Amino acid sequence: MKFLLAYVKKYRGLVAAVMGIKLAGTFTELLIPYALEHMIDQVVPQKSLGLVVLFGLCMLGLAVVTRFLNVTANRNAVGVVRKVILEIRRDLFHASLHLSGAQVDEYGLPSLTSRMTSDTYNVQNFIRAAQTLGIRAPIMLIGGMFMTLLMDAHLALILVVMTPVLTVLVVLVSRYGIPLYDTVQKRLDDIVRIMRENITGIRVVKALSREEHERERYGEASRRLMESDIKAGVVMSLPGPLVTLFLNVGLTLVVWFGAIRVNEGVMEPGVILAFLTYFNMILMGVMALNRIFMMMSKANASAARIAAVVKEPEALPVLSEEAAPPSARDGFIVFDHVSFRYEGTVGKTDDPTAGKTSDKSGPTKRLPEETAGSAFFAGQSRQDALSDIDFSIPKGGSLGIIGATGSGKTTILSLLMRFYDATAGNIYIGGKDIRTLDKKELHRLFGVTLQNDAIFADTLRENILLGREVSEETMRQAAKDAMAAEFIESYADGYEHKSEIHGANFSGGQKQRILITRALAGHAPILVLDDASSALDYKTDAAVRRAIREGHADTTMIVVAQRISSVKDLDQILVMEEGKVIGKGTHGELLSSCPVYREIYESQMGEVM
Repeated sequence: MKFLLAYVKKYRGLVAAVMGIKLAGTFTELLIPYALEHMIDQVVPQKSLGLVVLFGLCMLGLAVVTRFLNVTANRNAVGVVRKVILEIRRDLFHASLHLSGAQVDEYGLPSLTSRMTSDTYNVQNFIRAAQTLGIRAPIMLIGGMFMTLLMDAHLALILVVMTPVLTVLVVLVSRYGIPLYDTVQKRLDDIVRIMRENITGIRVVKALSREEHERERYGEASRRLMESDIKAGVVMSLPGPLVTLFLNVGLTLVVWFGAIRVNEGVMEPGVILAFLTYFNMILMGVMALNRIFMMMSKANASAARIAAVVKEPEALPVLSEEAAPPSARDGFIVFDHVSFRYEGTVGKTDDPTAGKTSDKSGPTKRLPEETAGSAFFAGQSRQDALSDIDFSIPKGGSLGIIGATGSGKTTILSLLMRFYDATAGNIYIGGKDIRTLDKKELHRLFGVTLQNDAIFADTLRENILLGREVSEETMRQAAKDAMAAEFIESYADGYEHKSEIHGANFSGGQKQRILITRALAGHAPILVLDDASSALDYKTDAAVRRAIREGHADTTMIVVAQRISSVKDLDQILVMEEGKVIGKGTHGELLSSCPVYREIYESQMGEVM
């Protein structure tokens, strides 16, 4: 809870005011049964209508004041919660944006999503309840016992004996229940993961008639979540019935012994009525404490999950130039004998079916090229993804990377943009080790189109600019170079045309041209195109490549592609296979020296060499 207290402390003045108001409201509420007892035992016997009305008005005033103070406290408590949760969500979002690729792999996107949503919701509920019920419940409990002791110590002993037993019961159950809610949140991560996969892959699911399979998958995850939730709920709700049972037994004893004492003339009948009211208050106080413990159990588990991300240490720190000396090799971009290994399995989950194929054949290892449009890649297992990658590109030069799916093409780009750090070897840009460059400085060097990259639910203009300061002329020229200007300007609202989520209202080719426009608009020194033209026809692809050569001749370019036509005119081409470079050279050189490249060329171009 120290994590939450650090945020709440910023508003300690307002929190103190809320608690003070709630305290005052609870005290006035405790006076109402006492006033009722006094009216029944002292005022009514005087047979004065005026005094009865006066006491009735006093009790009404206490009720109105109580209501006003409680409403005021609750409204201000909501204000505190709103500010605290806004800061927590902001910090969590910012921390998520700055996680390295390996860290995102470790948590998993579904888990990060549920931390931002359900976990912050659990924390929100607890902070609100702690300011209101957290004050009212113990005061009702302690204050009710004090008032009963004040009125009749003999009857109050019944409560004095029962309360410690109930308190120990609630505390023990809560301590056992806290870990159960952590399990519930992990099960929820599994649900979010399956939902995310199905929403993003709905067309594949429908095309392959896998609706029933996915329904069963979701049903199994839902069942596991339900079982965990029920177990946690049963454990945490156990004190409720027991507390009610004990207090009702105590209430029965109060009525029994109270009637005896009234019959003996040692106690007034109004005291019994007041006792019954105070017993009800004490019951509500104990139940409220039980509710707070339940909320605290959930919030404690959720706060730990949030804190783990917010306090995540910097995985890719910026090094000093002394720790990472400059390159001794020529070239604007240099990969100096680079190797890389993915260090973990993504998205830790308790779901035994996660990562398995439908025929239960075992884990499916997915490499970066197989992921859907993220720079951070899911499903990586511990393996050598790249081995001894060595090449250099002069400023303004171009490099093509071609190879089978899973050969490591996109991983090279991930290392270049420092989403991960190399396991061995060094990477240089402009003679500097990229680990010595500030991340913002590094990423400003790139204009990027990644596989199935993100198109946001915003205007085309905002999707292209992404908040960058780019002139209207530059943006429109980029659209022309990407062959996107024609279809964009065909809309009545042009660049103000609104995209749906994931660009659902555009064709595959249109989306890729929008993304290429985005990459070109910033006129970055390095242009990275990762399978950026796979949805374009050959004519449009050729036109885009020609426009980039003519309009961006000073840009250093790296193109990852499946088509030889997309890379054959570049200065240098790498042929990748299982994380290794098996061919390097120009198109002509590779046709004569690399059998794999020649085989790809013959299969795609229909020419036998």
